[in-house]
Amino acid sequence: MANKKTQLRDGWLEVCVLAAGAGSRMHSDQPKVLQPLAGKPLLGYLLDTLKPLRPDRVHIVVGQGANEVQARFDAGTDINWVQQRDRLGTGHAVQQIAPHLNNLNKDARVLILLGDAPLISLATIEALLAVPTDLALLSVHMADPFNYGRIIRDGQRVIGIKEEPDASPAQKKITEINSGVMVANSTGLCDWLSLLTNDNAQQEYLLTDIVEHANKAGASIGLCLAEDPMEVAGVNTFSQLAKLERHVQKNIATQLTEQGVRLMDPARLDVRGTLNVGKDIVIDINVIIEGDVWLGDRVSIGPNCVIRDSRIGAGTQVKANSIVEEATVGAKCILGPFARLRPGTELADEVTVGNFVEVKKSRLGKGTKASHLAYLGDAVIDENVNIGAGTITCNYDGVNKHKTQIGAAAFIGSNSSLVAPVKIGAGATIGAGSTITKDVDSQTLALGRGKQKSVPGWQGPSNTEES
Repeated sequence: MANKKTQLRDGWLEVCVLAAGAGSRMHSDQPKVLQPLAGKPLLGYLLDTLKPLRPDRVHIVVGQGANEVQARFDAGTDINWVQQRDRLGTGHAVQQIAPHLNNLNKDARVLILLGDAPLISLATIEALLAVPTDLALLSVHMADPFNYGRIIRDGQRVIGIKEEPDASPAQKKITEINSGVMVANSTGLCDWLSLLTNDNAQQEYLLTDIVEHANKAGASIGLCLAEDPMEVAGVNTFSQLAKLERHVQKNIATQLTEQGVRLMDPARLDVRGTLNVGKDIVIDINVIIEGDVWLGDRVSIGPNCVIRDSRIGAGTQVKANSIVEEATVGAKCILGPFARLRPGTELADEVTVGNFVEVKKSRLGKGTKASHLAYLGDAVIDENVNIGAGTITCNYDGVNKHKTQIGAAAFIGSNSSLVAPVKIGAGATIGAGSTITKDVDSQTLALGRGKQKSVPGWQGPSNTEES
């Protein structure tokens, strides 16, 4: 994060992200902040949201799985990673940051975010930063506030936060809850953190207790009310993560339909990455988009397809149950049903890769057709080639991969085996059922079959059972 102010905020700003949660209720070995939401780790959402703010420093508190979290986000970032070796509460987590904060600048502020609450928006953060108080809390009204800390007011004045185990029956009826997100004067924050104790039902050092200490110190305390509870929703279980996933996917589907994409059922599309779209695109049900995907104008995606890190040209049809991964597909192609394009596949315009055809690390020229039951691996195939049903390129000798090259307008008969390395010349014909082990010249017929024999009067096996 660059040390440069922007018009989005004034003064020195440091960010503290609490990301030490182990996710024990998920029963998973993966650190909680690395759990994926719509294809991106939870922590990744916050770091992306923070970029326009250009904070002066970003501190991330990590615990179990710290090395894994750090390895995931270190590249291209300037993050101060701080270990919380003992999990003694949220206040204890922020105490680990205190020695790293800029306390020499009286105007320095610290924004505290939760690594497992990924959906807070930049607009909400800006609104919180605009609250002109020594301590500002982000709150929200929840219909069911169970297990959240309640905002305790005296009129408009905030006097404290009560966690669920410490709240009275009357306080538990309060629907305004503490999100855990706050911004504080750096010097004041360090003073209040030093006064925390674990004298509570949880026997933890709770960050929310700084409100009481700030009040006693005469500090000004303000509130910013978030409009959408989903912005501050935390993730502690896979059930909660699934709820956030549906929320995110619903928003993505809405954005796509507003861009002109026709979704046959918006509830049955999953985008786990970035989908870039042209005009007049149709996407059927149960389609999964992963990574970085580009769809040109008039592309149609049939049901039950998976598209991953690929570009698909204008007018192409991807029929039902097809998989396209790390491939480049030209315009007006036909894929499937049940086609599979593996990484490294490049299709020119007007190529057909039909049902139960698999293509891997191969280039197919314009107008080439492999319509049924074929495997094409490590091949360079020129334009207008016909690949018959049952054809395979035998590209692997058990140790190395070898290339097959097929010239323009060649005709490969059904059930042929092309044993690489091998070259088939332009306009050549390979007879059905052939095994080709040597190069074939252009405009040549090649046959590689065993000689057929007929045995007259052949008596087949009888169907009588032994007694």
